[in-house]
Amino acid sequence: MSKRRPSGDGMVRKRDDGRWEGRIVVGHKDDGKPIFRSVFGKSQKELLEKLHQQKTVYQDVELTEGCAMTLGDWLDKWLDDYMNGTVRPSTLQGYRNYAENYIKPHLGEKTISLITTTDVQRMYTKLKKSGRIVEHEKSGKSLSDSTVRSVHSMLHLSMEMAKHEGFIAHNPTLGTVVPKPNPPAKQILNQKQLNLFLSVIEGDCQWHDFFYTAITTGLRRGELCGLQWEDLDLELGTLKISRTVHDDMTIGDTKTGESTRKIFLPPSAMEVLAERKETVKSEWIFPNLLNPTQPTRPSTAYRQLNFILEKANLPSIRFHDLRHTFATHALTNGVDAKTLSHILGHTKASFTLDTYTHVTGDMQQRAAQIVGGFLEGVMV
Repeated sequence: MSKRRPSGDGMVRKRDDGRWEGRIVVGHKDDGKPIFRSVFGKSQKELLEKLHQQKTVYQDVELTEGCAMTLGDWLDKWLDDYMNGTVRPSTLQGYRNYAENYIKPHLGEKTISLITTTDVQRMYTKLKKSGRIVEHEKSGKSLSDSTVRSVHSMLHLSMEMAKHEGFIAHNPTLGTVVPKPNPPAKQILNQKQLNLFLSVIEGDCQWHDFFYTAITTGLRRGELCGLQWEDLDLELGTLKISRTVHDDMTIGDTKTGESTRKIFLPPSAMEVLAERKETVKSEWIFPNLLNPTQPTRPSTAYRQLNFILEKANLPSIRFHDLRHTFATHALTNGVDAKTLSHILGHTKASFTLDTYTHVTGDMQQRAAQIVGGFLEGVMV
């Protein structure tokens, strides 16, 4: 049996075509055979310089046999063997979408251990410029900054695991430049718009209760769809939020541990749900209209929201902006941040305050005026 060649061991030869070729050992296969990495140069001097660079790159690195797989194959393996069951179904589906629609078309066929930071940066640039699958009427083919950042975060995670498994020497996502966070502006319905919204849903016997509960509790779309009658306590006036429905109709846990919570309902919302309980024959508070044994699909609720907004001649907002509307009006009407944080299922009250600085800034200004007036009265 031949002696195992150490990583970093190299060879140099002049090829028949006149070029110089150098090879270094960068790891070993399962059977102990060496894995080589080749570099080429027009002259021996040029080759030796490149070979020295490669030895520096692979110093203290021991690649394994998986280094020969393509990035596309690795992403499939990473998603199926490493991520499946460890992240929320919606997160996993998002990762699969990023892999299939954004990463694989650009780098999916390239050997994972040969992907460079330059390769990844070029992909980000192309995605930002023309990465959108379906052309948007305003943005065209340009992919949003947040989506490019999400693709980067997912690819970074997968490459860190590839490095851990010995498939790559270094994570090529390190050193890339990605767009800065640029979240969409929060949109809320002001009091006049909110009144109009409520008047429009008043005449919608199928969707009134759903959207009234949404606007009076600030629940997330999936949380609303996941409500069951066992979660409602009519005597105490409470509602337990303990599950969420995903667009693929799988039922999962709430977003975080703090998102599993019990809240007190406003009297008007309790009255709406109490009356609804008399007529809805399903375990779900908001069952699928076509199949009452299943909950409402979140995407269906979003489409219905767009229909209501158009009918009411209101601005086009996201479903999550109903949550922002609830929170903003709650703060401006005196609900403290700690209480609101629990209602919304936020991890910390500080997150609630940071999220709604546009409101808390005005509240602080009013507080300063109140304190100032109080002190003036004392000093008179």
